[in-house]
Amino acid sequence: MTALPKTFHVKSFGCQMNVYDGERMAELLGAQGMTLAAASDADLVVLNTCHIREKAADRAYSDVGRLRRDDGSKPLIALAGCVAQAEGEEAKRRSKMIDLVVGPQAYHRLPEMVAAAASGQRPVDTDMPAISKFDALPTRRRSGPSAFLTVAEGCDKFCTYCVVPYTRGAEISRPAGDILAEACALAGSGAREITLLGQNVNAWSDGSTGLDRLIRDIARIEGVERIRYMTSHPTDMTDALIAAHADVPQLMPYLHLPVQAGSDRILKAMNRSHSVDSYLRTIEKVRLARPDIAISGDFIVGFPGESDADFQATLSIIDEVRYAAAYSFKYSPRPGTPAATMPDQIPAEVMDDRLQRLQAKLAEHSLAFNRATVGKATTILIDRKGRLPGQMIGKTPWLQSVFVETDAVIGDMVDVVTTAALPNSLAGVLATAQAA
Repeated sequence: MTALPKTFHVKSFGCQMNVYDGERMAELLGAQGMTLAAASDADLVVLNTCHIREKAADRAYSDVGRLRRDDGSKPLIALAGCVAQAEGEEAKRRSKMIDLVVGPQAYHRLPEMVAAAASGQRPVDTDMPAISKFDALPTRRRSGPSAFLTVAEGCDKFCTYCVVPYTRGAEISRPAGDILAEACALAGSGAREITLLGQNVNAWSDGSTGLDRLIRDIARIEGVERIRYMTSHPTDMTDALIAAHADVPQLMPYLHLPVQAGSDRILKAMNRSHSVDSYLRTIEKVRLARPDIAISGDFIVGFPGESDADFQATLSIIDEVRYAAAYSFKYSPRPGTPAATMPDQIPAEVMDDRLQRLQAKLAEHSLAFNRATVGKATTILIDRKGRLPGQMIGKTPWLQSVFVETDAVIGDMVDVVTTAALPNSLAGVLATAQAA
């Protein structure tokens, strides 16, 4: 038996939804009277894990091992997130350092599990109730300028490479009233930009309306100046949602729409419900509605059976869409997914070569997008300090980072003119300085 922890640290890995979950766990523990501390000093450390890549579990246990301190002691350790969901009881057998295991749909029970762990138990909770955790979480208290807001969880798409349906459960939408209340609380505590999250966020529905209506309602909340959403599935990009990009000024001109591959044969093997043609037609509609929109995407190279021609087709779709940004990965077999046992697994050296070529192509288009904005006036939302004295960094409507010398503070909206393009950012000057 140990004393109840007084300090805590939450470390989140992976996607934006994990970041949101980590913030909510921190708020939950703070509501119990605990205070935030560095991992090296905290009485309780929560590792909020991601299971999307191969060997994620091994990395999680390695992170657990690093929490042992020089004097041989350790904090109370909670394994949370998708690795916890996938491993369950096995986690306790693999590491005696782990004191409790909690899945992503059960972390609202974290305080009682921490109390049980402090009393000498090693509780495990990987239940997946129908989104009831949100009712048990405290009111949002967010002072930063940007905030994540989960509106839906789970996935019903069952892409053959993906573990999300197994670790996050079935696709469930939160009630609109609950989402709007949370958005109001975020705006009231200083958030000027809200990013709506879901594994398939654009599938959100309250039974009669879709994400487009929710976005329009959030846009009416006082203090909300920017709205974003991710991650979207191409099949769920409705005409009504596309129209919102033309009609709602607060909805930023940025769309993350993963295609994963440019070959119909590979898309079918992935169980993606879109084709190359349907994807490109969706992009065309979006650009007609919002000509200045930035498109980002996700790509997997080396999926089982991917030929040189299939890979070349992926390079071709990159040239056609001209992505402003993208995430790209080598195929990673996940235990329990259909793709893990498919024939014609691609050798590692082939995947390495293809990923390098794909990333070079993506970088070429990203830099071209950034260069096209040089010399233009825009407004950035300051979200952090730069590395140099007097330097601040903010995001453009197209999610580009701009560093600028200013006495503005985090949370300010600043008018700038961009002056130079780098691969992953822009330089800028204040619009008033440019005019002078």
